[in-house]
Formats: sequence, structure tokens, C-alpha cells
Amino acid sequence: MNKKSPKPLTDELKPYVAPFRYDGAGEFHLKSHKTNEKGGLDKESATKIIEANRERINDFQEKLYAQDRWSLLLIFQGMDAAGKDSAIKSVFEGVNPQGCEVTAFKQPSTKELDHDFLWRSMIALPERGHIGIFNRSHYEECLVVRVHPEILAKQKIPPRLVTKDIWRDRFEDISAMERYLARNGILILKFFLNVSREEQRERFLERLEDPAKNWKFSLADIGERKLWDKYQAAYQDVIRHTSTKHAPWHIVPADHKWFARVVIGSAIVAALDKLDLHFPAVDKADRSEFKQVREALLAEGKGGAKAKK
Repeated sequence: MNKKSPKPLTDELKPYVAPFRYDGAGEFHLKSHKTNEKGGLDKESATKIIEANRERINDFQEKLYAQDRWSLLLIFQGMDAAGKDSAIKSVFEGVNPQGCEVTAFKQPSTKELDHDFLWRSMIALPERGHIGIFNRSHYEECLVVRVHPEILAKQKIPPRLVTKDIWRDRFEDISAMERYLARNGILILKFFLNVSREEQRERFLERLEDPAKNWKFSLADIGERKLWDKYQAAYQDVIRHTSTKHAPWHIVPADHKWFARVVIGSAIVAALDKLDLHFPAVDKADRSEFKQVREALLAEGKGGAKAKK
């Protein structure tokens, strides 16, 4: 009796990816996406999936690095306390740091403001064979800058170019850039960690009560919280206009951190599984050299054994 072939990873992980993936097809309304979704899982079963995905990502990362053809760009966005830092740390636990780099985008420096708004992201892109993780990204230029017009005024853009269409123009520029990257072998996955206002409040209180987390909090966070509705509208606009098949957004339910990690890890594994990653084949000439090296090492060992006698 023939054994059944193993279920493809993409099929196995589909329930934790497909409902949260948006590639621009159809309408998009952020309010229709729940923040407290659990996908029918409990924390214990979710932990098993998270651990399995870590092993899979580690395996794929080794092949990605060895093959040296593709690279992976992961973009994380979300409101303060949505769990971006902890999600990145959890999902990539055990992955070789030599082939993985996290870039956290803070307030632009003077040098960065002397360049176009995409410049600092472009110079941080992952090399072939590497994984690049953006903790916040060029999308801040259509989010925080849009919510705070005073920041835009400091960006040294010629006044005649700052029109009512600037956000539409930036959406077009970002989409064109991501299409270019995809055509050059960079796989792009974007994650919006969708946390509720109430859960953010609870996490802010936790930061205040835990001395080890005090450093994460500032009064500015409360000021941003008052602009919640404006940020939600900006995120909806960003996701609606920059989701494509080659650079989809994943609207990750983030009220339960463990389920967010299931979705993120599953999306990464499912995408890498489609790349047909493998270790490079060794040609006959190299195999012949390996044989000579092996013989030399074995002879070296025998010589050491005789010396001990």
C-alpha cells in the first residue's frame, strides 16, 4: 500500500495565512479585520506551530544563504505596543544572525533628510541570500508624516511639489520600488500588527508597572494615542493602495501575541516554501577535490596516531 505524500506546507499553514493576507484584490476595510482573532487555536497548540515554524525558517534560511539567489525583506508596521519587537525576536529565535539583519527606523537624521524619502530604506536592503527585517520602514512616510504635517514641512521638499496629491504620489513611488525589488529577486512580505485601542492601553499600563519596561514608555505615546483614528485611517489608505501580489500586506491580529506569531511565522514559511530553495549541487571536479582533501585529513590522523605510540 502506497504511503500518502506529506501535505504541502502551504496547505498546512493556509488557515493561518490566507484569511489575513491582502494582495490588492477586492475591497479593503481595516475595521472588518478583528484584532483578537485566535484562528481556533489555544496557546498550547499555537506554541507547537510557532516552534515548528522556527525550525522551518532556520532550515530555509540556511538554503537561502547557500543558494545566494533570493533575498527576503520583511516589513513590520503597527501602532505603539503592537508587539513588533517581541514578534521579531520570537519568530526568528535560533536563526543564524550572520544571514539576518534587523533595521529599526527611528526619526530621520539630518543626513537622511538630505535625501529622498526612500533613500534610507534602499541602503538597508538585504543582500542576496540574506533576510532583512524592517522594524518600521519607508511606510512611516505615509503614516506618521501624514498624521503630523509639521514633519513634512521639515523634509526640504520644494514647496511646489508638496501638493494635495503627495500621498497618492508616495503610494505610487513605493509600489514602483517594491515591484522593482521583486523583479530583482527580493521576496517582500509586509505585516501590519493590528492591535486594539484597549489592548494598547493595557500594554502601556504594563510598561508603567514593570521597571524592566519603563524605558519603552514616554508621554509622547499618550499624545499619539489621542490620534488613534487618524492613524487607523492612514493605515487603511496605505494598505489599500500598496498591496500587490508581489508585495502583499498581512493584517495580523495582534491582541494575542502568540497568535500574531503563528500568523507571521506561517506567512514566512509558506512564502519561502514556494521558492524551491536548495543547497547548490557540487560538480564532479569539486567532488574529486573533496576526495583528495578527505584522504589528506585521514592520513594526517594516522600520522598523529603513530606519533602518540
